[in-house]
Amino acid sequence: MRQINRVAVLGAGVMGATIAAHLANAGLEVELLDIVPRELEENEKAAGLTLADEKVRNRIATAGLKGLMKMKPAPFYLKDYAAQIRPGNFEDHLDRLKECDWVVEVVIEHLPIKLQLLEKITPFIKESAVLSSNTSGLSINAMADALPETLRRRFIVTHFFNPPRYMRLLEVVGCRDADPQVVSEMAEFLSCRLGKGIVHAKDTPNFIANRIGVYAIYKGIQHMMEMDLGIEEVDAIAGPATARPKSAAFRTADLVGNDTLVHVGNNSYELLPDDEEREVFKVPEFMQQMIEKNLLGNKTRGGFYKKTKDENGKRVILAYDWRTGEYQPARRPKFPSVEAVKQVDDPARRLREVVNGKDQGAEYAWRTLRDTLIYTVNRIPEIADDVVNIDNAMKWGFNWEIGPFEMLDAIGVPAFVARAKKDGVAVPESLEGIECFYRFNERGEREYFDFASRGYLVREIPAGQVDLEVIRRSGGVVEKNAGASLLDLGDGVFCLEFHSKMNSISGDILSLTQKAVKRAEREGVALVVGNEGPNFSVGANLMLLAVALAEGAFEDIDLMVRQFQKATMALKYAKVPTVVAPFGMTLGGGAEYTLHAAAVVAHAETYMGLVEIGVGLIPAGGGTKEMCLRAVELATRNGTDVTPFLFKHFQQIGMAKVAMGAMELFDMNYLRRGDSVTMDKSRQIADAKQKALALAANYRPPRPAQNIPAPGRSVAASIKSQLWNMRLGGFVTEYEEQLGGVIADVICGGDVPAGTPISEDYLLKLEREAFLKLCGQKKTAERIQHMLKKGKPLRN
Repeated sequence: MRQINRVAVLGAGVMGATIAAHLANAGLEVELLDIVPRELEENEKAAGLTLADEKVRNRIATAGLKGLMKMKPAPFYLKDYAAQIRPGNFEDHLDRLKECDWVVEVVIEHLPIKLQLLEKITPFIKESAVLSSNTSGLSINAMADALPETLRRRFIVTHFFNPPRYMRLLEVVGCRDADPQVVSEMAEFLSCRLGKGIVHAKDTPNFIANRIGVYAIYKGIQHMMEMDLGIEEVDAIAGPATARPKSAAFRTADLVGNDTLVHVGNNSYELLPDDEEREVFKVPEFMQQMIEKNLLGNKTRGGFYKKTKDENGKRVILAYDWRTGEYQPARRPKFPSVEAVKQVDDPARRLREVVNGKDQGAEYAWRTLRDTLIYTVNRIPEIADDVVNIDNAMKWGFNWEIGPFEMLDAIGVPAFVARAKKDGVAVPESLEGIECFYRFNERGEREYFDFASRGYLVREIPAGQVDLEVIRRSGGVVEKNAGASLLDLGDGVFCLEFHSKMNSISGDILSLTQKAVKRAEREGVALVVGNEGPNFSVGANLMLLAVALAEGAFEDIDLMVRQFQKATMALKYAKVPTVVAPFGMTLGGGAEYTLHAAAVVAHAETYMGLVEIGVGLIPAGGGTKEMCLRAVELATRNGTDVTPFLFKHFQQIGMAKVAMGAMELFDMNYLRRGDSVTMDKSRQIADAKQKALALAANYRPPRPAQNIPAPGRSVAASIKSQLWNMRLGGFVTEYEEQLGGVIADVICGGDVPAGTPISEDYLLKLEREAFLKLCGQKKTAERIQHMLKKGKPLRN
């Protein structure tokens, strides 16, 4: 892999600053440079500063860095990482570029300005450094013409999507003289170190994702106006119902900014004179009026939607009426075709059922998807050579659940062609005779249809990655039930994979966990717990608990809790190392699985917490017990009082605190020394396997903890005293005070004097008893029913 340790980001606007933040997240040293101000601000004049002072000359870059600290969502994993960014300016600090391994230009999208800057920095870029532009639509070759030949070989586009920390897509385009090895090395670095999903695009206006994504929005607007629909009606259809994000079309526009949307549309219209759908990119008159009114979206607090308050102070969401140019209270339109798929998990099935519906919403879905998919087919090989890059661009850049060619497979390519022809729409000849775009061959390998050869090519699995679906298809399933599978990853490492609804932990998963541990002990060297779903696990299956409570089956509940504890303890005390690979939402029981592993390989975007208090319960799969043990362990190791550690862990459970990224988990003591964080989600299972193998080489299984000095009733009393004061102050209710008291009793080791020797098994017993006690509360049952009714995961 190309070694990159120091990067210069040229341009400290929102995009440049947030790119710099994510580079710092990856552990890189960053130079953030921008122009020198031409005029003093009033506060600078008052301070007696001049245009020659460094503070003034670095003001723009410094302001960009300071602005990062206030942004939401947070661009840094931890605010401390800001120390890795050094601000400067284009006149005094270009010498710093000589020490940089990569220089990325992120100035305004105006070719003359970019060319002027490239000419200025060229003498300062070292011979081995890569130069890139973050342009979203300008020609890389037009910029390359201004560079010397030796630098052109190292000049590429690295188009980040906003916000860089959270958006996985990064489009890479080499100029015509770029060295293919440089492009390949940078793609690997951007994937592994920055966690980006790399898509190889061509030097065409707006590349892949914006070209198709903005077309889809504009075409959707065209059909909206033709069918006289409102924006809420469009968003009801253009979201999860048709395998696209919850932000759908117009909430996405508000997020991106209507001015940005118009800019991309105008750019496409001006630069694509031969595009068969060029007229679609013309900005509708009502959108131009919105721009003139400064209704740009979230950044101006008003776009297609607007949040306000009524006369009673209650929050109200208004929706823009494109017909009148006025805001109206937002409605929640219901189309039968959309309502029918709300409980369907499979995005392909949702989309297929909606477009085959008979109502107006289904007709709108069909028309917009029909035109978008045909437009996408016609873009090969113009914007990309293969369907995989296009599908990935839309999934990673616009958060579509499945890409355009996966959508064609969902509808059925022959059925799509037949219906489009029936509509009188011109269907690309290239679609004729294709049964599907993706399939598995007899060896279980993924294949995709290649337009150039009119045949199927194998999708190679990149080095350092594991594809669980390929393992399943190629005979790697060792054991399976409705909720989980045990897979053979090779080299003696097994993988326990969840595949229940939302990966909620059910009896099937608990049962297979114990079997998986025994199998790994008997036939292998290690066990990984991981999956490739949208989230690792949203917690325990509340429906099972709700049914048991309704029937008063407390013995069954006790049995469920015992089974849960046995599963997590099996992970903790296995004779072989167990490595859990959490990502996304890792809540409640999902967090408890993680806490009991020998080691953890978390994805950088892991949102983990013990959130059971949200339904009036405590973590009873070993979670409360484990946080008691970790507090005692920290106190013993540091030779200090256990109280501050215990208070911290109590607050995390009592407030249902969820980490907003894996790096926060170390401070919460959910991750410990030896655990690690993976930036690239596609490498996580492989990284977990490697850690498991490394541990297996010299693994010493732990023994169940005995003679633990209990924090005791005095610490619990102190916690309860604070809860009492909070209730008197109106910060918590009487019920919440009671819940907190139950957590305090368990996490402190029960009603015993401080220092009393207790065992891990004793703490588990306290957990079970407390859990059953709270299950008997009427409010607990009400909270669980409320959660289920709203379809929410187990979180506060």
